[in-house]
Amino acid sequence: MKRRFGIRTLCSTALAVTAFSLSSALLAADAVKIGFLVKQAEEPWFQTEWAFAEKAAKDKGFELIKIAVPDGEKTLSAIDSLAANGAKGFVICPPDVSLGPAIMAKAKLNDLKVIAVDDRFVDANGKFMEDVPYLGMAAFEVGQKQGAAMAAEAKKRNWDWKDTYAVVNTYNELDTGKKRTDGSVDALKKAGMPADHILFAALKTLDVPGSMDATNSALVKLPSAAKNLIIGGMNDNTVLGGVRATEAAGFAAANVIGIGINGTDAIGELKKPNSGFFGSMLPSPHIEGYKTAEMMYEWVTTGKEPPKYTAMDDVTLITRENFKQELEKIGLWN
Repeated sequence: MKRRFGIRTLCSTALAVTAFSLSSALLAADAVKIGFLVKQAEEPWFQTEWAFAEKAAKDKGFELIKIAVPDGEKTLSAIDSLAANGAKGFVICPPDVSLGPAIMAKAKLNDLKVIAVDDRFVDANGKFMEDVPYLGMAAFEVGQKQGAAMAAEAKKRNWDWKDTYAVVNTYNELDTGKKRTDGSVDALKKAGMPADHILFAALKTLDVPGSMDATNSALVKLPSAAKNLIIGGMNDNTVLGGVRATEAAGFAAANVIGIGINGTDAIGELKKPNSGFFGSMLPSPHIEGYKTAEMMYEWVTTGKEPPKYTAMDDVTLITRENFKQELEKIGLWN
């Protein structure tokens, strides 16, 4: 009898373990999977978005699949890969906004939901694809805050607009970039800078060498009366390159004010004791990463579709005095 009882107990235990294992496997198979695709995975901005999207995944209990998509081919391939791995939807900052129609066609084919982050999709006619949910920076308003900050610092230094000029590096091919620089120029003019003291330099590439080249092309057009310079651009790198060009042209750091946008790409420069790069407008990549991942999770699990357009203008000016403290607040400084 004891032997039979022991055998029965072992059998019951084995069945329970097997049932538990099958249950765990089924739960794992049913886990919600969401993709998060970014165009420049090596950039601190996107690293931050990913980090906080992962936090959302941990908080909500879903699996985040991170994929770098530096070009159109890899983007479309990544969407197929997500579908093959059982994802229900994805958040994406595309390498090219004109890929919008192709991305949506591929997503529809694979029955995947899509949220655009940072850069908004445009159609074949260059118009925004307003049917695609989007969350990103309120570009014009953030640009205005950038311009106002540069003007405020110029006033603090007692600069006279008569001998102060601005070089604004532009990239009008990207709507968010154009809106940022348009907003910045708008604020400079409202602060009293004469329109003919603002020089525009078209960028060919959005990196430091590209912005150096663009700024150099504008510096040769400056009148001899130009004593002080303001350097603007759509992000940190387009301003950093401009500041490098002023250094090569012989302008002292005290006579240059460059303020970027993004903050995460300016950390190395702000560690320097002195530079014409004064600061950066730090937006909220942590909020954007968390919020878009959370919105996608709610969409695929409850059917609650995100708003078609969500713009954020919450930015903080970080300088050498406060950048460490501000970055610590969002987990970007250890």
